[in-house]
Amino acid sequence: MSAPWRSELNVEEIPAPQRIAPYSAAITADVVANGEDMGSGRFVLLHDPAGNAAWQGTFRCVTFARADLDPEMVPDPLLASVGWSWLIEALDTHSAAYDAPSGTVTSVSSESFGAMASEPPRAEIEIRASWTPLLEDGSGLHPHLAAWAELLCTLAGLPPLPAGVVMMPSRRKPPSRSSRRR
Repeated sequence: MSAPWRSELNVEEIPAPQRIAPYSAAITADVVANGEDMGSGRFVLLHDPAGNAAWQGTFRCVTFARADLDPEMVPDPLLASVGWSWLIEALDTHSAAYDAPSGTVTSVSSESFGAMASEPPRAEIEIRASWTPLLEDGSGLHPHLAAWAELLCTLAGLPPLPAGVVMMPSRRKPPSRSSRRR
């Protein structure tokens, strides 16, 4: 699964699950900006030529995406809805025709105690989702991969880029992970 990736994405092929469908392929990506890990994700394409009633088709895209976020955002009751909307908007923006989307958005916060009390509070958002790509229009998987890449970058807090625009590297030193979380 190749595609033109944003410079902040380090993408590589990984072993795909073997028992879910007769055919599958998978990639993983880390979002890295200014040397800082900002998020990560996986994209799996499943194919069963016989079809799958739950998928409502013969292909299924499955994704996992996660990124750190400000711990104060975790209690926001709209966070899950907003996270889901990022996926749907990315699919729509890239004209990735799809059916039967499903998934979960989870936000988690953790605070350390005892011998780990010096660790700063942590929080992250996680999206686990799947959808049936409608590939009959001939556009292939590229719109779905572009939508997935956009989702990863959005979760990581990177601004969207219009088609053909390349993000310029920052000349400022980024804040450390511990200062970003406060």
